[in-house]
Amino acid sequence: MSIRLLALDLDGTLLNSRGWLSDGNRAALERARKRGVRIAVVTGRRFRDARPIALELGVDVPLIAHNGALTKHAATLETVAVLPLPLAAAQAALRVGRAAGAGGLVSDDYEGLGVMVYDRLNGENKPLKKYIAWAKRVHGEEGAQAIREVESLESYLDHDPIHLAFSGSYQAMTALYETLQRALGASVKLFRTMYPQLDFGLLDIVHPQASKGLGVAAAAAELNLMPDEVMAIGDNFNDLEMLHYAGTGVVMANADPELRQIEGLHPTATNDEDGVAQAIEKFILNDVATQNQI
Repeated sequence: MSIRLLALDLDGTLLNSRGWLSDGNRAALERARKRGVRIAVVTGRRFRDARPIALELGVDVPLIAHNGALTKHAATLETVAVLPLPLAAAQAALRVGRAAGAGGLVSDDYEGLGVMVYDRLNGENKPLKKYIAWAKRVHGEEGAQAIREVESLESYLDHDPIHLAFSGSYQAMTALYETLQRALGASVKLFRTMYPQLDFGLLDIVHPQASKGLGVAAAAAELNLMPDEVMAIGDNFNDLEMLHYAGTGVVMANADPELRQIEGLHPTATNDEDGVAQAIEKFILNDVATQNQI
């Protein structure tokens, strides 16, 4: 069965290590689109942070952001589906993270472009400082609306947010991941995005039913497609559910070794070697059945 929907993670997958979309990947996406393949951006990023890339690519499938907790049209801002994190679970997760000395980030405002809320920055948490500086730089004049500092996240959290996140060193986030799993159990869905080579880890806490896999499944159903007609490409643990859902799941060479060893998933090159373009060439552009439909 031919691939008709391509689901793409952004960081570490479609984007290179500098956060750029390469000419090679861009050209491959255009060729796939001309073959009738629909493109979906599926990311752990906030909607606001992923939207510029979705607009640049001209994707016509709603943007699946916040690890599947929010699905929203990039151009019109129409919300297709949202699964906010229940308040009690958000407050419990924040208490656990605080006890471990982690700095929290709250993603909010699913009706608009989205806002990231934080209260205090631990001097040791350089990754979090870098992320906030990056977000302010990216959003420019919108920075004041995109990022908001409050006196206390505990006081701010009086409603269901989109999701809660913690970031820090690889070792600290690995330990916190285990602690959160034990403390919160099935009350939340916990995703880890780990980059040991950068000594960085990101933990996203979302609604227990949210996942990239469910987001891609919903997009496929809207297009009347079966899983065998879907290809998904990713590089991290938060991509696993969509990689398993897709008939063709592709793992980047820069992914964690644990992911690259999973049976049934196909390898491709790194994000600095246009691994996405290579996978498109192999599974879409060289697919005889797809070509015969054109």
